[in-house]
Amino acid sequence: MGIIIDKTQKLFTLQTSNSTYQMKVGKLGDLLHLYYGAKVSSDDLSYLLFDGEAHFAAYPYGNDRRNGSLDILPQEFSSCGTGDFRSLGLDLKNSDGSHVANLKYKGFELSNGKYQLETLPSFFQTERDDVESLKIILADEISKVEVELSYGVFEEKDVITRSVKVINRGEKEITLNKIQSLILDFSGGNFELLHFYGRWAMERQSEIIPIGHNTISFGSNYGVSGNRQNPGFIVMDATTTQNQGNCYGFNLVYSGNFTATAEKASLGQTRITLGLGDNSFTWRLGEGESFQAPEAIMSFSSKGLNNLSHNFHNLVRENLCRSKYSQESRPVLINNWEATYFDFAGNKLIDLAEAAKEIGADLLVMDDGWFGNRNDDNRALGDWFVNEKKLGMSLSELASQVNNLGLKFGLWIEPEMVSEDSDLYRAHPDWALNFPNRKPLLGRNQLVLDLSKEEVRDYIYKLLVDIFDKCTLSYIKWDMNRPISDWYSMDLNTEQQGELQHRYVLGLYDLMGRLTERYPDILFEGCASGGARFDLGMLAFQPQIWTSDNTDAINRLSIQEGTSYLYPISAMGAHVSVSPNHQNGRTTPFDTRVNVAMSGTFGYELDITKICESDKRKAKASTERYKSYQNLIFYGDYYRLDTLPGLKAWQFVSKNQEESLVTVVDTDVEGNPPFNYLKLCGLDENADYEIDGKTYKGNVLMNAGLRLKQSIGNYPSDQFYLRKLS
Repeated sequence: MGIIIDKTQKLFTLQTSNSTYQMKVGKLGDLLHLYYGAKVSSDDLSYLLFDGEAHFAAYPYGNDRRNGSLDILPQEFSSCGTGDFRSLGLDLKNSDGSHVANLKYKGFELSNGKYQLETLPSFFQTERDDVESLKIILADEISKVEVELSYGVFEEKDVITRSVKVINRGEKEITLNKIQSLILDFSGGNFELLHFYGRWAMERQSEIIPIGHNTISFGSNYGVSGNRQNPGFIVMDATTTQNQGNCYGFNLVYSGNFTATAEKASLGQTRITLGLGDNSFTWRLGEGESFQAPEAIMSFSSKGLNNLSHNFHNLVRENLCRSKYSQESRPVLINNWEATYFDFAGNKLIDLAEAAKEIGADLLVMDDGWFGNRNDDNRALGDWFVNEKKLGMSLSELASQVNNLGLKFGLWIEPEMVSEDSDLYRAHPDWALNFPNRKPLLGRNQLVLDLSKEEVRDYIYKLLVDIFDKCTLSYIKWDMNRPISDWYSMDLNTEQQGELQHRYVLGLYDLMGRLTERYPDILFEGCASGGARFDLGMLAFQPQIWTSDNTDAINRLSIQEGTSYLYPISAMGAHVSVSPNHQNGRTTPFDTRVNVAMSGTFGYELDITKICESDKRKAKASTERYKSYQNLIFYGDYYRLDTLPGLKAWQFVSKNQEESLVTVVDTDVEGNPPFNYLKLCGLDENADYEIDGKTYKGNVLMNAGLRLKQSIGNYPSDQFYLRKLS
């Protein structure tokens, strides 16, 4: 039973397979958080609450004991004006100018199945899932503001989803200034924060910092979830490792600005928050109107970070994206971008397709430069008309020739953008986001279309439908190559401009939803200058995202590892590129480039027609090998393996423990190198496994380890396939 309710005690307990989450209504009607951690019985844990005097803290009126301060007690959802001076979940302005929402318990609703959000993507229940939902209603008696806290309990998958909805039940207008989707209070604990920072071409680098007596705040104000910080993060005990210790993971189903905080208060309480970015956000609610915040998810593991990743991987793979490709094999593709950049014609692409066919690829993708007057990145975005003169043929003819070779055909698009030098901008300058009477800021010499406008979305939709219907398309790469800076829409009045950031994201989801629903047989891949929008909101529509524009295999080790903590391997676009690499000039062996790219949606990002015969043979063999392993890589359990400095190693293990794939890369080869012993994970400890004709017991491989050969050369790598013997 996932949700247990004691109506008399007003006690709510959420149980998953390995965790317990509990909250209770306090004596004064406040919803207090009691516990989240390893699974325990549903007994009332309110004895854990602090009941001493609130020294130099605001406490409720009429309380002779001077206790009950909401600045000290762990709350389920904190709000303004209640004496809580920590990071808040809700800040609103009432019609009289006051910032107060004294939220008290009003009631609850329990239902079978997973609740769904109307205008935002959210996780859903499959036929295999046993899910319950709980809605708790809080209300302010004076302002008539109601807050609905919704919880979805995926019991077997050890994940709880959360969402917040604010409803104005009063007659007067209120204004939201801040709303978070998740608040989590711990009564104590010494925690560390594992977050994922970065920049273009080096996204999701992992960093661990202690949560001390200050507020750690991070997020994005770039209009996208961003490459500087990812909305997913982990809070853990200082002793937690990949395979042991307590850790909590959090993420947000959203693709725009976000804010997350972690702080330790004066008495050792720790608070975590996650939700919409609050840089300039405001949202007005008239009588009867409501605002739905994005969904957040959380999971607990007492068995270390790898187990936490498994919880997230399983849920994201199976319960977020409705594309058929979420549960199907993916094509091995070749993209022409690093092979040709803008310098290509139809015949060149046909040559690439012929070469790709020889190495076993399934799909040719035509990247930027096929439309309008687009021969560089300074013009023509928005002019989505096929440049038949450049291609030397129609789009239909090109797709047919590629299809006749036995390959599928795909296209790159960037529909959210417009170039100043474009027919679209000349006709509709008011469709671009820009402050009044000012020159716009540029990014890659392009502007951002105002997707909050329905007419803009309808125009883009019609253009893309006209293109998609002209040929047999199997793949779309949806790119977005600049941050959003000029937040002003001609369609919104002065008081509504603070709503634009969120309205843009809602417009994006509307457009993307219409296209993915119309074209269920097209595989959509997300991209935003590589990985600047690698988030759950995008994965709700697109089962995979281009992980980074950096295709260097050695840089990709940390990029892909950081991504793996919260996102499944099947979501990561990873390609084999040329050596020396175009981003950093590094020379890396072909085998290593292949082995690293195998930890994702495998493909090629180079001119296959120019590689040597030896590498062509290796490419063909690698493609065949990847295809044989793809189900294991996509749907098996992924482990980050403990290694010595300079080594990176990871492992896939099938759910039934019948097979496993281990990859090792040495990034710092030494003279007279030491022997390295790699301890594997996730195997059947009593079974025998075969590796290269030799037999090892599972418990030996996991405890004594596998001895690796001594490394030699530049960035060598190795890969081991394990097969369980009957």
